[in-house]
This record gives sequence, C-alpha cells and structure tokens, in this order.
Amino acid sequence: MEYRYLGKSGLRVPALSFGTGTFGGKGAFFSAWGDTDVKGATRLVDICLDAGLSMFDTADVYSTGESEKILGAAIKGRRDRVLVSTKATFRFADGPNDVGSSRYHLIASIEAALKRLGTDYIDLFQLHGFDARTPIEETVSTLDDLVRAGKLRYIGVSNFSGWHLMKSLAVQDRYGYARYVANQAYYSLIGRDYEWELMPLGIDQGVGAVVWSPLGWGRLTGKIRRGAPLPETSRLHETGDKGPPVSDAYLYTVVDALDEIARETGKSVPQIALNWLLQRPTVSTVVIGARNEEQLNQNLGAVGWALTAEQVSKLDAASRVTLPYPYWHQAQFVERNPAPV
Repeated sequence: MEYRYLGKSGLRVPALSFGTGTFGGKGAFFSAWGDTDVKGATRLVDICLDAGLSMFDTADVYSTGESEKILGAAIKGRRDRVLVSTKATFRFADGPNDVGSSRYHLIASIEAALKRLGTDYIDLFQLHGFDARTPIEETVSTLDDLVRAGKLRYIGVSNFSGWHLMKSLAVQDRYGYARYVANQAYYSLIGRDYEWELMPLGIDQGVGAVVWSPLGWGRLTGKIRRGAPLPETSRLHETGDKGPPVSDAYLYTVVDALDEIARETGKSVPQIALNWLLQRPTVSTVVIGARNEEQLNQNLGAVGWALTAEQVSKLDAASRVTLPYPYWHQAQFVERNPAPV
C-alpha cells in the first residue's frame, strides 16, 4: 500500500481508506448501504490491515452512531495500528443545538464520538458540512482548543464550497489556529466538479483530498450497462435520487471507455476508476466501501499498478464536460492561468 501525506501536514495516510457507511444498517437510508455487524466489521478490518490499509472513515450520522460503535469494537486492542477519521455537524437529534458547527455542538459531538469509538483521540476530524449560521471564528477556535487538548490530531472539512474553505483558512492563519489539511469531497470519473475550484485551492493551500464515493454513488461498479436494468442488489434503487446527479448518456459514455480499458488491462471497471483518481493532483486518499470481503478485495486491487498516460487521456476525454463560467473563460488563458490537471 502506498502512503501519502495528508495535504500540507506531516501525517501519512494510505492511498486507500475504508469507509464504514455500511456498518450498522440502521434506518432506511443506511440499510440500503449495508448492515455489517461487529463480527463482519472485524473481518473487514483484518483484511484491510493485512493489505496495509490502516485508515477508517466514519461519521456520527452513519446509522445514528452505530457505525462509530461497530468500528470502535472492530479496532479494539489495535488502536495504535489504525487511523480513525470521523465527521459531525449534520443534525444528530431533535434538540435545537443538535446540529451545526457551534462550540456547543462540536464539543458535544466529539465527546460522544470518542465514547462510541472507544478511544481518547481522533486522528482526523472533519466538519461534515458548512454552517453559515455559526461564526467561523467560533468554529475554528473550538477545533483549535480540541487539537491543543489532544482530542483531535488533525482537522478538515467536507462538502464545503471554495469560499467556505478559503475564508476558514484565512481565519485560522490570522489567529494561528490549527489549520484544515483535509477536504473530504465527492470526486469521480462521472463527477469532476471538484477540479473546477476545490482542486486549485487544494494545490495552493496544501489541503489534501479525501475522496468520497469514488465510484460515482455506486454507478461505476461494473454492473451498470447501457440498456440493462439495475442489479437487484444495487443501493441506487433506494438512494439514487439522493446522490450526485448524472445523465444516462454521460454515464454510459464513461462506462464504455472503462470497458475498453478493462479489456486492455485485465483490470475491473471499479479498479480502473479508482486508479484514475489516485493519479489526480491533491488526492491524498480515496475512501472505498464494501459490504463483503469480495467487494473489499476487488477494490484493494486498485493499487500496485498504474494506468498508462494514453489510458488516462481516454478516460479524461470520455468524462470531460463543458465548464461553467468563469472556468471556461479562464481555461482559454493558460499562459497566465495554468490548469491544475
């Protein structure tokens, strides 16, 4: 397993991380992802560690805390061998302060997460989304206090706009607070919006991408084909309308290119899609998920080899879209505004 620096920090993380959204299966949304219990989770952690994958990502809202509890049980006795990443700020309960990035909610959320995970520190904590109602100064000063207290080792964000992240970094720099080094963002061959604003920001500011849903919300598993019905086990039946939107015409163009390269390389469609991401600028780690051992071993096969420059170019061309303004305008003046890719 290749290890990379997490943004402009001294922390090295595996190129692939394991996402535990499939742990717990509590509630209609997360039951469609999976329902792995402690025994199954322990086995998946075993396989990950044997492969050199030592970073595990979760969130308080995954199965209303069950994912964190199950992960904590699965890593019990080997905490020193793993990196734990979790997130908060989405609504967790019905109280008026059970949501957002206030000092009150952040402290309560992190204390609860530590208890569920069975640990006294979190390696990477990320704000699950931006809170426009709480002053940025309140949020980042609270996180800085928690870093200084040893409860958080590194901090990051998720699902922020470019200006959300840049303004937050500016406040952190102004007061000398602990800085965001990670941006957990959606990025895939059928979702390249990350490249427009967040990737250049990451390059400039030293913020590494922690990629979520790298297979396009389950659309690049190799099981979806032009003119064929969705597989019976696909989570898209229950969650397709809640994930990133994509047209069928665009999806199948990309899938056709993936199929062509799969025939050339002998690799699977998901392995190719993941390998393409691992070659993109700013990507520190790609979060893979799996309901079972077979899926996990399949995804682990994305490392240890590399697509050729020609194959990358084919995938780039198949997945290219018309940029929104001002990016299409900026792309015409690469002499003074070079593209990051």
